[in-house]
Amino acid sequence: MNALGGKTALITGATGAIATASAIALARDGAHVVLMGRRAEGLAACVAAIRTSVPDAKLDTVTGDGLDESAVKAALAHAHGLEGHLDIIVSTVGGGGFKPLLMLEAQEMRAEFEANTMSAFLAIRHGAPLMERGGSIICISSTAATMPFGYLATYHVGKAALEALVRAAAEELGSAGIRVNAVRPGMTRARDTAAMFDSPDVIATFMLEYPLGRLGEPADIAGAVRFLAGQDSGWMTGQSFAVDGGNELRRNPDLTPMVQAMLGAETVKALKAGKEPK
Repeated sequence: MNALGGKTALITGATGAIATASAIALARDGAHVVLMGRRAEGLAACVAAIRTSVPDAKLDTVTGDGLDESAVKAALAHAHGLEGHLDIIVSTVGGGGFKPLLMLEAQEMRAEFEANTMSAFLAIRHGAPLMERGGSIICISSTAATMPFGYLATYHVGKAALEALVRAAAEELGSAGIRVNAVRPGMTRARDTAAMFDSPDVIATFMLEYPLGRLGEPADIAGAVRFLAGQDSGWMTGQSFAVDGGNELRRNPDLTPMVQAMLGAETVKALKAGKEPK
């Protein structure tokens, strides 16, 4: 297939598992893919992984932080300059860790909001003016945007705000023919989730809430990214849709036992009483 032949795509946070899988999917369909990440060695490994699957992939790399406005602008300009157009942006920067709300410092909330929402804002704000009609911007959200976990408030808030940004951008950019959508992964194997995937007890808790009977792999999410990048989704904008094995039919698991193991039973007892732990 060559459905994306002649298209140029920029992926931010490109060394992540979902980003790399998305790059493979876009490159396989003919796109010229530009990978942006903070670490040159990580980008080199990403390129090697992509070429294993797509030997003739057209790839470029840009070293830079997806939260650095000047670096994002430079990466976008580089991608646009390769062939005189920029057609697809995939914003994947984000993340979060388990920490109870009553133990958070204000700066921790700000930092996670920056990572999950402002990174996408920078890509949209400076990428859209470089795009022509038919351009597609895809953000990676999470089912946590609508299904909060206990003890994961920063991530929940950041991804919920991201989805609000997607709707706002889609509304304003629609007249320019630029689409903005998000993919909302369920629990997916990646570097940040490796510890949970390696814990049989934690995985068993998740499996109860996934009707399809398995958790996600990066390629599951990449398929949705590829769909949103091309014209098969040409009449879709402002949407955040779940690729989650049916998790949204149920609920997120209660991870209190995991947090008790991390912080201690007495700490969790105080938190459940609405008290700041001593």
